[in-house]
Amino acid sequence: MDAAERLVAGSGPDGVTIRGLAAATGVSNGAIYHAFGSLPVLLGRVWLRAAGDFLDLQETAVQKAAESEGPSAGAAMDAVAAAADAPAAFALRRPAAARMLMGVSREQLLGPGLPDQLAADLLALDRRLLDLLKRLARGMWGRADAAAVAVITLCVVDLPTAAFRRALTAPLADEAATAATPIEADTRQRLEAAVRAVLTIPPPGRPGRRPSTATTKD
Repeated sequence: MDAAERLVAGSGPDGVTIRGLAAATGVSNGAIYHAFGSLPVLLGRVWLRAAGDFLDLQETAVQKAAESEGPSAGAAMDAVAAAADAPAAFALRRPAAARMLMGVSREQLLGPGLPDQLAADLLALDRRLLDLLKRLARGMWGRADAAAVAVITLCVVDLPTAAFRRALTAPLADEAATAATPIEADTRQRLEAAVRAVLTIPPPGRPGRRPSTATTKD
């Protein structure tokens, strides 16, 4: 799985074959098929592992930020900013995984007819992300309706993708795929400023309220 992750990060999904993985790892084609069943299943597991590890890091960053000042509007905003910065932090720890998640959609990796368990695991990951977005929305405005979650998604998904994509998708030599990919501090600071500016405008619809003590635990 590590080898597949590096290959996807360095060459894209089209650069990954069972034969190539066998050559890179010294494991036979038959052993790989026996362990995973097919290349799409292997790549699905690789993507799922990377996305799960990223979400672990992001949730931890959010929790630390939310607890830094106690329940407050400032802490809620800090939590969103921490979630937005998570791809940059992840790129330092898991560069190949970060490049894969930023540059390759899971639809590019996964084929049709995935096993039920893998499909269920992917759905569970989607629900975890949605739960995090709702938690952040409740922290900011005491609401988690579609409009509030859309603003958080802009801050946590759309803006970081725009800010960090260039650094995380620039062509690299294969051997550089596992090297740390630092994103410039200036870029991270400007993203944080943009996120905080977006959060100053409440989402449309019903008025929000200040975060309560239940917000960060929801």
